[in-house]
Amino acid sequence: MYRLSPEEAKPGTHLGELIERSMANGAFSSEYSPRHLLEAASARIADRNSSPIRRRMSNGTTISVRYCALAEGGFVATYEDITEREHAVEQLSEQYRRFDAALNNMSQGLCMLDSSLRVIVCNRRYIEMYGLSPELVKPGVSMREIMEHSCELGIHPNTTAARLYADYVERLREGEHTLHRYLGDGRIIKLNHKRMEHGGWVVTYEDVTERHKAQARVAHMARHDSLTDLPNRTLFREKMGEGLNQVAIAGGAMAVLCFDLDNFKTVNDRLGHAAGDRLLRWVAARLQENVGEHDTVARLGGDEFAVLQRGPQPQSAERLARRLVEIIGHPPPLENQSIHVGVSVGIAIAPDHGLDADELMKCADLALYQAKAKGRGAYQLFEPKMEEEARSRHALEHDLRGALEAREFHLAFQPQVRLDTTELTGFEALLRWKHPSRGLVPPAEFIPIAEENGLIVPIGEWVLRTACATAATWPDLTVAVNLSPVQFRSRGLVTMVTSALAEAGLPPHRLELEVTETALLDDSEATIEILHQLRALGVRVSLDDFGVGYSSLSYLRKFPFDRIKIDRSFVGTLGESPESVAIVRTIASLGSVLGVETTAEGVETIEQLDFVRECGCTAVQGYYFGKPCPAAEVGRMIETLSAVRRVA
Repeated sequence: MYRLSPEEAKPGTHLGELIERSMANGAFSSEYSPRHLLEAASARIADRNSSPIRRRMSNGTTISVRYCALAEGGFVATYEDITEREHAVEQLSEQYRRFDAALNNMSQGLCMLDSSLRVIVCNRRYIEMYGLSPELVKPGVSMREIMEHSCELGIHPNTTAARLYADYVERLREGEHTLHRYLGDGRIIKLNHKRMEHGGWVVTYEDVTERHKAQARVAHMARHDSLTDLPNRTLFREKMGEGLNQVAIAGGAMAVLCFDLDNFKTVNDRLGHAAGDRLLRWVAARLQENVGEHDTVARLGGDEFAVLQRGPQPQSAERLARRLVEIIGHPPPLENQSIHVGVSVGIAIAPDHGLDADELMKCADLALYQAKAKGRGAYQLFEPKMEEEARSRHALEHDLRGALEAREFHLAFQPQVRLDTTELTGFEALLRWKHPSRGLVPPAEFIPIAEENGLIVPIGEWVLRTACATAATWPDLTVAVNLSPVQFRSRGLVTMVTSALAEAGLPPHRLELEVTETALLDDSEATIEILHQLRALGVRVSLDDFGVGYSSLSYLRKFPFDRIKIDRSFVGTLGESPESVAIVRTIASLGSVLGVETTAEGVETIEQLDFVRECGCTAVQGYYFGKPCPAAEVGRMIETLSAVRRVA
């Protein structure tokens, strides 16, 4: 150990000399001096201190030295190489240090319990998680005491320590398990219990509050609309199923109201989707404000909403529908611009119209379709006959899709006459559909269907090209062609008109395009820009059916129409409605002031002719001068009207 030879350590050698010789031989590390070592040994012998002293040797070993004084004088010194033991202790200490570091830096709380449910060890996270006192929660404390302490702190609301402990013991009897604690501050702690091999338990504690919130948010999002936070179609169907079960078991009635915004696409196109989203949120808020506490409001998608309503039916549903049609028909301005939207409502009632969710929704949708057909901004209660009408409509739509290719369409032409000279000025081209089995289908039946499914675009192009080609064979007369609002939304309208004129060789001034207020209402700025492009071609533009619908005079200010056409509904009631008389006079007067021609449609009698002439209308169109005739008969019609004019 000390690098001494037997000669150097023979009996009688002084301890100080031994120390000096061993140091000279390099046994000690450089931190020691002979005097320091001798004084330390002398002090321990004098004090009879036999506790060990550690000596670090130059070769890296550690020696434990003890000096034990003898009763009769002198001492016994023992020297033990404890290098391996020290290394083992260091390793164990390092393991303890690491264990302690790991234990106290876990994100989870941990508590080891013996078979008597007393704490063996717990980490800092466990104490912090429950806000417990570190002075109390130490090895040896029972779980009963910990629970009494935590209940005193108000951690576990609505229970007592005794009940909490009894329940805990009962759960442990069932074996390994997981449970959740809902704490007084709103946190949720997940406890996971695992048996230890020799008895007792290892319990981990995890704060899963945010995870539960995230899961709740995901679950909420799966059943609610992200824009309005209303129930979505999935949750709506669940609520409908529950409501229908209640109706079937307990009686009573439940209404399903389906809402669809009118002209919503216009808002998106004109003002952008952000404005459209604000409008949808506004509608959602109005719906929620006006329904009952136990009613369900949902957004089914796009601009479609729905309501489930209990109560006396259909009175309650009709009352709600009337109120919402009125409220939603007056929305606030968006982007500092007034908007024209409304809502159409379809209503179905359980059990009157069925107790099946799909059947009830189909009935409400059919009623909604009828409400829109009324002219929008209306509500409609389902009636059984609507199903037959829907089937008939679907069959008609199917046939309509093949009508253009099968050449089932043809044009009829109705003369237009100047009032002051009775001169024939042109013809309006009117679309007719002769179905092989149905016969002539009224335009009022198939035009709305064509506009809904987009077929009006190719059909409208065929009408324009055919009308231009036909008019090119006439003398210097105009041909008037109606444009659907849908055609303005499709791209390439101006290009198509240019192509039709060039293909037919028809001078642009001989084509007059008729637009309705509905086309302007859909997107007035974009539509008026297209009208200006058409005017630049040399085409004439007239405003059709003026006096019905919204009749905004701003259209006449935004675009200089060549003609205003007064709807036949006013002319047909001139003899019985003072209001119609006033409207015709006003429109004719307005046209005179603006320098715009005014044509009265639907003139059928001499009395009507005289009256519209007296009102100041400049032109007429109607059965009085001729019914719509096929293209082949236009020549004879021209000769007939020319002869009438010569006689006149």
